[in-house]
Amino acid sequence: MNRLIIIDGNAILHRAFHAIPALTSPDGTQTNALYGFLSMMFRLVTDLTPTHLAVAFDRAKPTFRKELFKDYQIKRPKMDDSLAAQIPLVHEALTAMNVPMFEIDGYEADDVIGTLCKKNSAAFDQIIIVTGDKDLLQLVTDTVKAYMPTKGLSEAKLYGPQETMERLGVSPDQIPDYKALAGDQSDNYPGVPGIGPKTAQTLIQKYHSIENVYQHVENETKTPDISSGVEEKLRTHKELSLLSKTLATIQQTVPVSTDVAPLTKEQFIESGVLEFLERYGLHSLVKRLTQQEKNEKKEKVENKRKQTIDDQMSLL
Repeated sequence: MNRLIIIDGNAILHRAFHAIPALTSPDGTQTNALYGFLSMMFRLVTDLTPTHLAVAFDRAKPTFRKELFKDYQIKRPKMDDSLAAQIPLVHEALTAMNVPMFEIDGYEADDVIGTLCKKNSAAFDQIIIVTGDKDLLQLVTDTVKAYMPTKGLSEAKLYGPQETMERLGVSPDQIPDYKALAGDQSDNYPGVPGIGPKTAQTLIQKYHSIENVYQHVENETKTPDISSGVEEKLRTHKELSLLSKTLATIQQTVPVSTDVAPLTKEQFIESGVLEFLERYGLHSLVKRLTQQEKNEKKEKVENKRKQTIDDQMSLL
């Protein structure tokens, strides 16, 4: 199977930073996020057997969402300095392994991932997004899945359309419409003030989109299935609701290169990454990679031996 894995770099780094106890390299550099990120990436390559691998990152500069809504993400705490200092180390490791990285000013990693999914959908049998961000569930389809850690970095769940519906109460493509009503506390946009998750789910399940909700409200003199209180909130905050949908919608036409090269075993062994790992004292990762290579060579020799025996037996 032709399978592309796209890692949401900042989301997984953040999770690794908080899941892994403090680690330091021989020179005192903090490396817990670096270790957790690379450890998870190596495990993904082993467990999910991708043919291609890519990592998307946020840029520090403001995005178009901030220009549309000045209070966007204003309540988010500043990134911990010791986490921010490890991002260049991850970039260095990925560069050493020739793993393609994607980022662009003015857009979030979510938008880059959305664009990678759209532009590569025809080239792959399956795309798996590795993230801790529920916003990316809106990209899920029958061939695009989201692989989301559920407990630190050790456990994860694969989300398709059905799993997304079970978790959020709406289909993947309806998530921006749901957030147009319910808002998003993490990103700090309000949706329709006074409308909570349950009401938002009910309205989107019935009308499918925020535009249909407003068409119903504005074209009917009475809306018996919508209470007068909810109807008043919808009418009062229509502009804010539609803006919230724009903020919630992941862009899929970001002007960024979307070429991803095939993944090879040599990227992890013969690329110089072992020297990088040794330099930062990540000896367990060196052992894991080199032991995996030994096991693969042993398996290859054994398979060749068995094939030789089978060939000889076929001549008897």
